[in-house]
Amino acid sequence: MPRRVISKWRPPLGLVLGGTLAAVFFLPLIGIGYFRVAGGVLGWAETAWMIGWMAFVATAVLGFLLWRLVLRPLRTLTQYAQAEGAAEVPVHFGTPEFSKLGQSVIAMTETLQGREAVLRSYADHVTHELKSPLSAIRGAAELLASDQLSAADRAKLVGNVSLAAARIQDLLDDQQEFVRAHDQTGAGVSQLSELVAKWPCVLVAQDGQVPLSANVGEVVMTHLIGNALQHGATRVTVALSGDCLLVSDDGPGISEGNRSRIFDPFFTTNRDKGGTGMGLAIVRRILHAHGADIRLRDGAGAVFEISF
Repeated sequence: MPRRVISKWRPPLGLVLGGTLAAVFFLPLIGIGYFRVAGGVLGWAETAWMIGWMAFVATAVLGFLLWRLVLRPLRTLTQYAQAEGAAEVPVHFGTPEFSKLGQSVIAMTETLQGREAVLRSYADHVTHELKSPLSAIRGAAELLASDQLSAADRAKLVGNVSLAAARIQDLLDDQQEFVRAHDQTGAGVSQLSELVAKWPCVLVAQDGQVPLSANVGEVVMTHLIGNALQHGATRVTVALSGDCLLVSDDGPGISEGNRSRIFDPFFTTNRDKGGTGMGLAIVRRILHAHGADIRLRDGAGAVFEISF
């Protein structure tokens, strides 16, 4: 989730610039007027020194305000944007305008860093995941070149090639969906009971409006419910309470050793049945794109909490 800039009261940028321009305009007029009125009382030299010190103090105060409210935030934001790797995230800025700009830059930077991490993770994982089906295809191709194969063996090898090709296609399809998940758009709300209406195994314990559009909500629920059914659950319960949505099932649950890895791309305990390990990763990515989050809670079976 994007970090939030700490909001503190600061004068708007227009007020800062307007005050500076007003000071530049009125200070000479004030000095000239005072010189005309009090010049004969204090003397020309004393009055000139006093006006000079007034100008110096006013310039110092205005310079400090411009440095604190304009120059320093710009430098901080520029250094953060140009920093490579882990950089300290700015938490506050000088004016409301710079606070909004800072929040936008921080969110954009974290989005780009997240996408870079996704690409790096994909390059690492997909290489490993594709080795097995590619090896099966390569081995089958070598054996199929032999003239001594029986018809039964040849048919078995052709079947293995088809299964390996299907595995590769599943991995590529899930990865494509994973990349598209961050770009899922469409603000809106949808009824929870309507999102799960096509699943007879789902019990709606508490209905309500979910702050996700129908198409986005259906993608999220399809992955969560389908994942539960693939792992042995027969009943899935959904309940909306305030800004939290609970999705629980009556399956065997998730072992302690796997709880910290279930949202990692390509992690699956159902590989033998065709699982690619992308379902929960896609769900988390979609929810993050809409300002929500998902976590695994303790309880019987698998219990997921989606907070909006």
